[in-house]
Amino acid sequence: MKKTGDDLIALGFRQGKWMKNAIKHINENNLEGETLKSYLEQFKLPDPIKLHSKSVDFAINIKAENALEEDNVKTVINSMQTLMKTPTLVSGAIMPDACPAGPDGTIPVGGVAVAKNAIHPGMHSADICCSVMLTDFGKADPKKVLDAAHRNTHFGPGGRNKGTQFRFPEELLKAFESNPLLNEEHMISIARSHLGTQGDGNHFLFVGKSKKTGNTMMITHHGSRGPGARLYDKGMKIAERFRKALSPDTKKQNAWIPFKTEAGQNYWEALQIIRNWTKINHEVVHNSVAEALNIEIEDRYWNEHNFVFKDGDLFYHAKGATPLDKKFMPDITGPRLIPLNMSEPVLIVEGKTTTTNLGFAPHGAGRNMSRTQHRRSKTGTDVQIFKRETKGLDIRFFSKEIDITELPSAYKDAKSVREQMDAFGLGTVIDEVIPYGCIMAGDWEKNAPWRIKRDKKRPHKTF
Repeated sequence: MKKTGDDLIALGFRQGKWMKNAIKHINENNLEGETLKSYLEQFKLPDPIKLHSKSVDFAINIKAENALEEDNVKTVINSMQTLMKTPTLVSGAIMPDACPAGPDGTIPVGGVAVAKNAIHPGMHSADICCSVMLTDFGKADPKKVLDAAHRNTHFGPGGRNKGTQFRFPEELLKAFESNPLLNEEHMISIARSHLGTQGDGNHFLFVGKSKKTGNTMMITHHGSRGPGARLYDKGMKIAERFRKALSPDTKKQNAWIPFKTEAGQNYWEALQIIRNWTKINHEVVHNSVAEALNIEIEDRYWNEHNFVFKDGDLFYHAKGATPLDKKFMPDITGPRLIPLNMSEPVLIVEGKTTTTNLGFAPHGAGRNMSRTQHRRSKTGTDVQIFKRETKGLDIRFFSKEIDITELPSAYKDAKSVREQMDAFGLGTVIDEVIPYGCIMAGDWEKNAPWRIKRDKKRPHKTF
């Protein structure tokens, strides 16, 4: 009697693409009994990997200091408790700047999750390798540096047009072409056009002076832009296929790619290439300012705070957490950078790994409320709020539209973050970059063509 898919399902096998060819082979060779079982053994999937019965322990390096923060901290801890039931996880931590980043069980901003032999794309998010770079321009005039930077950087959506693009390094192109997840025409095209761009949101270009030396320093903050977002989408789809086969009970946002698979190796290599692209993305902006002003670069260093760091068979997923431990950064050349907000100094820190910080520090000040909540909490016009919160600073929005959700009041109290860094052993401040001014994208959507077109279609009210 010929076998069917129902027969194989009855034997405990899951339906899949393999079944059609297997049934054909079984029927052509009249496989029965032990011979049939022996043949089907190759298609047997392991039992689903169950969630941990209770949350794996994680370090809590944060404390609430007011009612608003109490709700924020409670939500963050609850989400981490759900997250830490993910089968691959062995340790974790949350930082003083932690804030929710999605539904329950999503790694918060300011979270660290340590997995064994697994890469979780959802735990580094679409903004792969979001990072900060500092260049020391010596005694250069900070206004001239900010002016030159304004002329040479690019904020907002999309990339640069062909006439303003930076040269795409040949070695970087070869790296993209060598990886199956990056070697496609559209991926390489956006990698070219997005080079030298900073995006939007909380990304910035900051100019200030070292408290210690008085030197003018420029700091940029951005991630991997279009190439990173595209790799993230691919990674999530790959991880979802593994989740369905290996651990259906795991939340979709916490799906993983097993490192010891071809997909895992390819994804890990792609992450390193995207990391290199992001570092170069910082460098071309910084170098363009030095060239425009014909000034020497005295020092430069950088660190990411949104990445996956490998130590043996452990993968440290840092979602908005700054690596302190040198083992996480193969190209380390200086201390780490922790920006707070546009009116506060950028902290230059060093620190040691402890059992509670896992080798990480905060990445900034974090938020206690959403952008919408913050906007609703303010009184006065955008211009009034802007002037009140940026007095004495040269603050510019690339789109020429104020974004009040990026003003200092949108973020946690900087003094509180610094105090908690000390209290929990999360790095020692060795210098500060005192703010002169900064550039951000601003509310570029306010006059976006799609919005103008939409508003024209809306019926006008008459009174």
